[in-house]
Amino acid sequence: MLEVRGVTFAYPGCAPLYRDFNLAVEPGERVALVARSGFGKTTLCRLLAGYELPQKGSVLVDGAPLPRRGVCPVQLVSQHPERTVDPRMRMRNVLAEAGEAPTELLCTLGIQSHWMSRYPHELSGGELQRFCIARALIARPRYLVADEVSTMLDAVTQARIWRVLLEEVARANAGLVFVSHSPVLTERIATRVVRLD
Repeated sequence: MLEVRGVTFAYPGCAPLYRDFNLAVEPGERVALVARSGFGKTTLCRLLAGYELPQKGSVLVDGAPLPRRGVCPVQLVSQHPERTVDPRMRMRNVLAEAGEAPTELLCTLGIQSHWMSRYPHELSGGELQRFCIARALIARPRYLVADEVSTMLDAVTQARIWRVLLEEVARANAGLVFVSHSPVLTERIATRVVRLD
């Protein structure tokens, strides 16, 4: 189980976004985080994956804190892929950070072989997002956190990306936590909706 226990978090000089907040996600669940813009959905996603640390409380997987080193069992796919990759690395090396990339996964995500030698700035936002999704899935997460992952993609590509994500988490019986501003998508995908506001 992925658990948020009594978490309080505030950015310096600001009122807390979360105070004594609790959340639990079971393996196989698909939990949608819903709130108005600016409420802190992205911050919660970053807390779940260990990118931010709470001032109080903890984030646990099966009762253990998230690891400080090595591959994290919670993988985050951000809505801003350009902020999550090293701009000095070629894309093949970005993927290699997580392990060996299965050819079938790359093909399913529409990643073309000639993109591998490119740097992040040489790809469109949508192309770069596909690499970030692939990297997260290669790591075989027990929980995947998807923060507005398809907003920069056209409708056909959005459908393809979500099909891949859902198939992969179902195959691994992994939990999925996601943020989307599309009520239709949320209704189709979520097994549970958590209203943060």
